[in-house]
Amino acid sequence: MHNSLFPSVSLDPQKIPAHKYIMATASTVFYAMFYGGLAESSSASSEHIVPIPDVEPSAFLVMLKYLYCDEIDLEPDNVLPTLYTSKKYIVPHLAKECVAFLETSLTAENACILLSESRLFEEPGLMQRCWEVIDAQASLALLAESFVDIDSETLKNILSRETLNCKETVVFTAALNWATARIREDLESPEMGLKERDILGSALNLIRFPAMSVSDFADEIVTSGILNLREITDIFLHFTSRKYRPKIDYPLVPRRGLDIITGHRFLSSAYRSNQWRYRGRCDSIQFCVDKRIFVVGYGLYGSSNGSSEYSAKIELKSSNGGKSLAESSVKFFSDGSSNTFRVFFDQSVQIEPDVFYTASVILDGDELSYFGQEGVSDLT
Repeated sequence: MHNSLFPSVSLDPQKIPAHKYIMATASTVFYAMFYGGLAESSSASSEHIVPIPDVEPSAFLVMLKYLYCDEIDLEPDNVLPTLYTSKKYIVPHLAKECVAFLETSLTAENACILLSESRLFEEPGLMQRCWEVIDAQASLALLAESFVDIDSETLKNILSRETLNCKETVVFTAALNWATARIREDLESPEMGLKERDILGSALNLIRFPAMSVSDFADEIVTSGILNLREITDIFLHFTSRKYRPKIDYPLVPRRGLDIITGHRFLSSAYRSNQWRYRGRCDSIQFCVDKRIFVVGYGLYGSSNGSSEYSAKIELKSSNGGKSLAESSVKFFSDGSSNTFRVFFDQSVQIEPDVFYTASVILDGDELSYFGQEGVSDLT
């Protein structure tokens, strides 16, 4: 088995036999190892064992299967090591498939850690998609368990992000969780507030404490012990004093967040006494998109019979198995105009392309309502 055409690849603690011709044909790195300047030292060993450092065996086997069989077996547990391996040995098609897999499986729960990894792997397209999810679902993304595993540079990039769509207290909690995780790694037990501040360093100054409400600042920030007495005093003066405006080393302006884009299904509305009525029954539409979007809520027509208050249960389901993605029970006041009234989910909902979804609502209130007309089948 062991000859010049059939060396063993050594990935501690495994040895994997492979044809060097196949490997060299698919990868310029392997070509250099087997036929270039490294070939002499590689073939000098009587066992013809080629060491492959810093690569997980499972990822290397995925790459070998692709080189031999043109098949790619990616799973959540092996996709990042496989991407690293394909980048290291310059197998571009495999790397492209890894990135596509990551984009497809991108959620708020893994967006921050994937942003960290995509920055290290120099994948700008994946980074952009991660940012889209982080901005739109910032609360879920920043409070995800994997957030504490990101590197410090990615942390600073997130904390400085202008378009995060969440309360500033969420940003602070995420930063505090990240610092606490570093303390646990160091197995240290100093005075917690001071140590967390030291670990965050300049990242702390990216948190917009003065943009919080007074109650949020008092209840969540002051009690954490991370700010010193002078900083606390200055920020309270910023909130309350008309005479004193101390210099504060934290951004004063709230984050801009994301603009809500409204898609109008109907071009006009109308009402008639014998037409559309809300009677506690479910109204729904099915839709599909051609690129990833995030749904924050619905626009509903209100009473055509004067002002009225409505109770609404809104829900969004995937038609793939009928799984409920989000639901919310809300109240809204209709002033009797033909305007649509916005009702929101607690969190924005990620909608994937080429999948059908069902938006539904059950309304209780004044039965007579406006209804849409001149409906359109496509929105751009």
